[in-house]
Amino acid sequence: MKTSNRLESAIKKLYTAYYSNQLFPECCKQCAVGNILDKTDGWQHLSDYHGALQLNYIGRVHQNLGRKFNGYSPLELLQIEAVFLTACGYQLPLHHKNNKPKIPNDNDVLFDGLIAVIGFLCELDGVSNTMDYTKCFELENDSPKYELELSF
Repeated sequence: MKTSNRLESAIKKLYTAYYSNQLFPECCKQCAVGNILDKTDGWQHLSDYHGALQLNYIGRVHQNLGRKFNGYSPLELLQIEAVFLTACGYQLPLHHKNNKPKIPNDNDVLFDGLIAVIGFLCELDGVSNTMDYTKCFELENDSPKYELELSF
């Protein structure tokens, strides 16, 4: 499967963050978008609230100028973060009064967020979801439809 540079780079950064315990939903540098943008938090100025889907004035200016941040538009970045936070169990926008997971850095919580974000990134690029495991279980004439390639 041919993927874009932005997708491949984002997946590598998210994978690395997850396995090095540097993926944390409540930190603008360690959330999904923070990691995609090289652990920076400047993207937080594109909206008024962490997890919001509405661009503020600064975000609209960047969007209207066609600016991209590591290949993603301001609106795409907000959508990516919203997908991540929602999949992790947060009520949006992020606020201390809104619902959130009991243990935000729990591996299962973060994995759910990671899977959702990767699926959304694939959707943005118009490619099949790299994390879709359902094909492994498809049958044709009572036999597996696809052969699983294992390399040891």
